[in-house]
Amino acid sequence: MADDKTGARVPTVIADDLHIVYRVNGTRSGKGSATAALSRILKRGEERGVRKVHAVRGVSFVAYRGEAIGLIGSNGSGKSTLLRAIAGLLPAERGKVYTDGQPSLLGVNAALMNDLTGERNIILGGLAMGMSREEIKARYQDIVDFSGINEKGDFITLPMRTYSSGMAARLRFSIAAAKDHDVLMIDEALATGDRKFQKRSEARIRELRKEAGTVFLVSHNNKSIRDTCDRVLWLERGELRMDGPTDEVLREYEKFTGK
Repeated sequence: MADDKTGARVPTVIADDLHIVYRVNGTRSGKGSATAALSRILKRGEERGVRKVHAVRGVSFVAYRGEAIGLIGSNGSGKSTLLRAIAGLLPAERGKVYTDGQPSLLGVNAALMNDLTGERNIILGGLAMGMSREEIKARYQDIVDFSGINEKGDFITLPMRTYSSGMAARLRFSIAAAKDHDVLMIDEALATGDRKFQKRSEARIRELRKEAGTVFLVSHNNKSIRDTCDRVLWLERGELRMDGPTDEVLREYEKFTGK
């Protein structure tokens, strides 16, 4: 656990009674636009034909430097939504998210472009994360080697559209992991690739923690969570059901799922 000079743990992410609501357009009303607008005003913002999905419900926690935190829960439980809110990509309906430093959500900061080669994507992905061209050049070969996409040919010089989804995911992780992050959020990246790549990914996450960063990992693979994380947040139906040491939370989660 990374501490400051006084020995106190340093918070990197604080979620305070966080609520995230999606608004989904339903069937359109047959009324004219002026009538529909007046109806919305009279209903004080309750829009006709708009369905609200309360994806995250009153979640509160504090994350600290040096922690690797797993996010688990059933499909649709709000895990990815929570990460997007921490990254600043979704507004809070109620409550707040505070972050120390720049949060990086894997797959956003290292967005890949299908018509460009893997080589060009490494450069653009690195620049998007704030790396200089010199830093990218120095780490370029490490990124290629880490991804493993050249093990069966010179794929790094081919357009991304020729890659399998697994190859693209491995390259995306490799680009993001080439930089030390204040807060790095990874959504199912370790589910792609073979066990050799997963082991490399887990080792890199441990290195990122040593650099005093905070790592969030969403995964349905409990072994990856056990091997990588020292703390777990368990979400169900948008609510934080449990927050604690990895083994303790996974034990209760496995009882709940029957796995």
